[in-house]
Amino acid sequence: MNDNQIYVSKDALADLGAGKIGYIRKITSDEVTERFPGAPKIESGIDLWALFGADGTPILLSDDLSTAYGKAIEDELSTVSIH
Repeated sequence: MNDNQIYVSKDALADLGAGKIGYIRKITSDEVTERFPGAPKIESGIDLWALFGADGTPILLSDDLSTAYGKAIEDELSTVSIH
């Protein structure tokens, strides 16, 4: 790490964004059980959109990207891009 870089732990970053930052990502229906505990079984191979809080807490699952963004706006969350 050089002098211009600051290390922030994953947990500290999640705490900074709690209730303020969320992220939307495409997931498959095969990932739903892992990401959304307690969700009903969904047919395999379907692409879905998921909204998560900064700490990874699942907020919404939808088959429509606009719905995920709408929920983020409703909850006053700024969305960030993840790679």
